[in-house]
Amino acid sequence: MVAAYEISHDWEEPEDLHALLQIIRQQRDDANVRRIRYAYFIAERAHAGQMRKSGEPYILHPLAVAKIVVELRMDDDTIVATLLHDVLEDCPDVKPELIAKEFGEDVLAMVEGVTKLTSSSHGDLTHRQRVAAETTRTAETLRKMLLAMAKDFRVMVIKLADRLHNMQTLKSLPPEKQMRIANETLNIYAPLAARLGIWQIKWQLEDLSFEVLHPGEFKEISELVAKARPLREMELKESILALKQRFEDRGMKVLEIRGRPKHLYSIFNKIVQQNTRFEEIYDLLALRIIVENVSDCYLALGVVHETYMPIPGKFYDYIARAKPNGYQSLHTKVVSPSGDPMEVQIRTKAMHEVAEYGVAAHYTYKEGTGATDETKRLSTLREQLFDWSSDQRLSSDFLRTVSTDLFSEQTFVFTPKGDVIDLPKDSTPVDFAFRVHTQLGMTLVGAKVNGLIVSLSSKLKNGDVIELLTRSNASPSLDWLEFVKSAHTRSKLRTYFRKLTKNEDAQRGREALEKELRYLGLDPKMFLGEDKLDKVADQIDSCETAMDVLAKVGLGMLSVHSVVTRLRGTVTDRTPVDRIEVSKTKEGKLTLVTSGIDNVMLTRAKCCSAIPGDEVVGYVTRGRGIMIHRKVCPNAIAYVANEPERLIPFTWASDGNVYAVALKIVSVNRTGLLMDISTILGESKTNVSALKVKTLANHTAEIDVTADVRDTDHLSQVMTKISNFSDVIAITRMFGRSAR
Repeated sequence: MVAAYEISHDWEEPEDLHALLQIIRQQRDDANVRRIRYAYFIAERAHAGQMRKSGEPYILHPLAVAKIVVELRMDDDTIVATLLHDVLEDCPDVKPELIAKEFGEDVLAMVEGVTKLTSSSHGDLTHRQRVAAETTRTAETLRKMLLAMAKDFRVMVIKLADRLHNMQTLKSLPPEKQMRIANETLNIYAPLAARLGIWQIKWQLEDLSFEVLHPGEFKEISELVAKARPLREMELKESILALKQRFEDRGMKVLEIRGRPKHLYSIFNKIVQQNTRFEEIYDLLALRIIVENVSDCYLALGVVHETYMPIPGKFYDYIARAKPNGYQSLHTKVVSPSGDPMEVQIRTKAMHEVAEYGVAAHYTYKEGTGATDETKRLSTLREQLFDWSSDQRLSSDFLRTVSTDLFSEQTFVFTPKGDVIDLPKDSTPVDFAFRVHTQLGMTLVGAKVNGLIVSLSSKLKNGDVIELLTRSNASPSLDWLEFVKSAHTRSKLRTYFRKLTKNEDAQRGREALEKELRYLGLDPKMFLGEDKLDKVADQIDSCETAMDVLAKVGLGMLSVHSVVTRLRGTVTDRTPVDRIEVSKTKEGKLTLVTSGIDNVMLTRAKCCSAIPGDEVVGYVTRGRGIMIHRKVCPNAIAYVANEPERLIPFTWASDGNVYAVALKIVSVNRTGLLMDISTILGESKTNVSALKVKTLANHTAEIDVTADVRDTDHLSQVMTKISNFSDVIAITRMFGRSAR
């Protein structure tokens, strides 16, 4: 393996790299410095000639990110992957095979995990479409990273370090790009750092984003904090001396007592959320006490409460019940000598490592209970990441789900056995049930909170102990969609209610196929068996079972003729020789295209609104020309039975024009629903000519949409996109009122 790390004889090690390697040697005696140096050499060669927007050589960026990763005390593989984290994205000459060969599959997986998805050209798109395309790319890149992170948390440690350095050097970018990146950082990456417990990165990302997004408020709070600092530092110094003396008197060993600054963005948040002034914020004082072991934590708490008056209801024991990200500490608020509230945190050195570095501290453990405990604490988050990143949903919907469930403010509750469960703020027992296990949610009938029966819509609070009451034959209520908070829970409920409507859709689809087969003189029993429909499902996108095929036919998302053709195994032209095609003139009128039939007036029947791609039939009216019906239209079916001699078979290929189609969407009723559905239609380049909303009693809404589509393929794409949206329960193509 020595040969793999050979570097050109004429290459000189940069001073910054030399300093970094020295730090690594001091941290770990077993560090493979030769391997890390070689990774830098590969990266430097790959990025040769590339410059950042600031005008600096590009290689300075991966080196700076590596410094952040080293400060987090990550392992060799992570440092190597950090130095190489941009080569696959920006350096065409570096192939994945090279990284795997020189540094191993783990390093390659991390580099691929942080590599952004490439974007296609947006030159021919409108501004709205470009924004939608960029949102899609951001969401899919995040989905890719979360999936990689679920397999290896080091992926996100690298990405957070990468984002931190980008934020530190953001000033070289145009203002609008600064705003976009800062907003994304504040809404996605800072909360993600919090979920991983990496406080050191979280607060820096928040303050850097705050400076870009709210420069006026940032400057004002910075000046106020600087002005108040001397007085507060003097008070902290007095408190530290008083506590040190108390500990000495008790003969207790304390490793460290120091002040903890409150960061600018957290001050801003408090001012905004509590509608208060800076002068009214009294808990800017904070002390951190670090001791040797857990028992010393509780002894130190007694000394603190002996020295200062504790504030009732402001004590939290995160040692006995750690947060899901592994955070442990005792928190108490006391009255300082000046009479202001002062927060005191008490923890061991190992707890402090986890509190500052979060998931990164997991990789400092080599063996023993430390590694085991950390693995247990991260397992729940790992399961959530797999769940979110693997869920097949729209990109915009995915971002909303992740923002709600993964990055929002959390509530920590407990199972009767004492396991910690983290939920979005204001979650309910229903959210808790689905978070623990889907089957618990499906059979839930009641819940106890702290031993008392509560309604399923009750909002849970930090520290609540939840006991679920289930019944094997119970099922979810549609009313739950009104109050559940978690997007994960909403998605599970939506899937359940969709299955209920799917049975009805499948029955309609089966009836349509049976009628078509009988029309062809065929016995439906010979063709509609489960095995034959399963074979058809294998040939159709987004269909896995016979039920999927039947439901799509019933919804109008799949042509009856196309399914029958596949069932028969051959393409049979069942149309008479005098087959007629429909086209559209420049004036927008429908006309016939064939010899022998000219100047015949054609009209789309309003009862079924046929479009190109539909299986259609013409009904020769008395004096009003020919009316075009879908073959599945109830009126057309009646004509087949009563007046077959007046019917003319047609085919209607896509002609580039658009035609109005009526759709009915059944969805969870919530704020912003119409905007989200309109966005989907806009992304599909589909014009909406009419829209009507009706609120139902069961907290759902019916949305009647008239959309302009080109043909059945375009219609199927639109319906599939809408049906994939998390709050949509069902979508159906409608017949007109005059359909029998």
